[in-house]
Amino acid sequence: MADPRTRHLRRLRGLRRAVRRWSVLAGGLTGAAAILTPYQGLGLPDAVWAAAAGGSVMLTTWRWSDLRALAAQPVPPPPEPVTAEQARARLVSAVERLPAGRQALAEVRRQRVRIALRGTAAAEAWARLDRAAVTMGGLTGRLSGPAASAALEAAVAERSLRDLADRVASVERALRLAPADTRDGLEDAHRNLLGQLDHGVSAYERLVAAAAGYVAEDGWEDHGHSAASRLTEATDLLRGVASGLAELRRRTPQAEG
Repeated sequence: MADPRTRHLRRLRGLRRAVRRWSVLAGGLTGAAAILTPYQGLGLPDAVWAAAAGGSVMLTTWRWSDLRALAAQPVPPPPEPVTAEQARARLVSAVERLPAGRQALAEVRRQRVRIALRGTAAAEAWARLDRAAVTMGGLTGRLSGPAASAALEAAVAERSLRDLADRVASVERALRLAPADTRDGLEDAHRNLLGQLDHGVSAYERLVAAAAGYVAEDGWEDHGHSAASRLTEATDLLRGVASGLAELRRRTPQAEG
């Protein structure tokens, strides 16, 4: 969308072009009417020329009035320059409005985090969490009833664990630059955070396994049992039809005899 300054200048240029066009047209029609109108009086064709000339003069006058009114208004100030962060936010917003834009951006963010954590102690735990989160995403739509709250808890836990992995990597990078007299404290903090991350990812994996078990049991109750029942009924029906056809073939020769 254009800014106010651009819209104002664009409208001003459009009015100037319109004024020039109507001025040329009004001058041409007025001159033609003055030359072609006979001195003996106006006929019907001459009245058409005169009316066209008068209408064009009036429209030219109105356009000039609009142009003067718009030119008298102050021109809006130029917009502030767009920063790189604002341009990036606009681009992200535009991509998210596309049908598959949100999933594409999520995948880009995942890959960026994966690259950032590469070579750190948090990389393995993050990869486990990522695999479990993908599995949980496929199960979330099937968690209904009392299990629906588990999907919300899983989403909150995933965000917390991803943030924890980022903190583990940040502390590890700081360890490489820390002076020798501060390393002990940082190493203890790093081990503590890494232990929390590993424990949290294990708990998340257990939650995903429990969700998969719920979906399996719920699916068997709703679909597996009914599907097996329908198959059994269809089998019995086919057996009955086959038995009837066999009995019909046995009786046919007897009837002919």
